[in-house]
Amino acid sequence: MSDAKRISWGKPRHPTDADRDVLRDDLLAKARAVRVDGWANHRTEWPAGQVAVVAYVLDDAEVLAELEENESTVLSRYAADLFGFVGGRKDNEKGLVATQAWFAALRKALGNPAS
Repeated sequence: MSDAKRISWGKPRHPTDADRDVLRDDLLAKARAVRVDGWANHRTEWPAGQVAVVAYVLDDAEVLAELEENESTVLSRYAADLFGFVGGRKDNEKGLVATQAWFAALRKALGNPAS
């Protein structure tokens, strides 16, 4: 047995509904900005992961392909942001049902671009 101290990574993060509301509001604002301004400025301002998730929200397959992303990669990574590491992993194991539902509600709140 070693006398080395056990590493503590701290308490796992468990996002709340309020945390998810902040994420939703941020993504809605970014998606609306892209609808108004196009991608040109935003693609250089935002990290690639943010561009990918906004492209997913907007159902922009071209931008996702340019980033070598798809629905599965975006959702599996974002599940942890929504539900924490353990919750995100559990949602991945269940087929990302909760994450897909969250994004469906977000897209509904965003509305149809022709509206």
